[in-house]
Amino acid sequence: MKSYILWDHDGVLVDTERWYFEATRQAIHALGVDLTQSEYLLNMAAGRSAWEIAKLQGASEEAVERQRAIRDRLYQRFLLDKDIEIPGVVAVLRELAPAYKMAIVTTAKRADFELIHRSRAIVDHMSFVLAKGDYVRSKPAPDPYLSALERFGAQPHEAIVVEDSERGLRAAVAAGIDCVVVANEFVAEQDLSSATHHIESIGELPALLRDL
Repeated sequence: MKSYILWDHDGVLVDTERWYFEATRQAIHALGVDLTQSEYLLNMAAGRSAWEIAKLQGASEEAVERQRAIRDRLYQRFLLDKDIEIPGVVAVLRELAPAYKMAIVTTAKRADFELIHRSRAIVDHMSFVLAKGDYVRSKPAPDPYLSALERFGAQPHEAIVVEDSERGLRAAVAAGIDCVVVANEFVAEQDLSSATHHIESIGELPALLRDL
């Protein structure tokens, strides 16, 4: 019996991953890097920064930081202007909240997270949120999920992680927690074979959990 659900954020609760990539792609182009989605996803799965490509090609630290800041502003504009809703999320959270303690475990920056949720009800169903800076190492290291377990006072077998990407799946596996992967077209080419369960949409999760 699972008592805790640890939710990834980007790509699971909101459709933001492709916009982060697009903001990065546009900003890094000024440094002479034509970043492809495949290259971006490969780095993402390994927990590497795309900006390392620019540095290897001779970009200075100052130039990289300048373009990072441009990326961050562009991404926040996308968060305000683009449709990032994933249908059915709030309904599923409302259904699951009475039976499970839940938390969001994300690599998102706190400022971006707060911008996304300033007019959404998703966080209302969570006990807490762990964002970038709330743990030592980011996914694919297990630290974010281990930190969530510690905060709940829970054991790995009592929890289940809901993820969409290889990076997050690797973090869950390293933490010893069963992981449900929700299909996401943006990361479909990644290796998600080590997931405990696969579902096509978040709406399938309540039925899956009832059968565990």
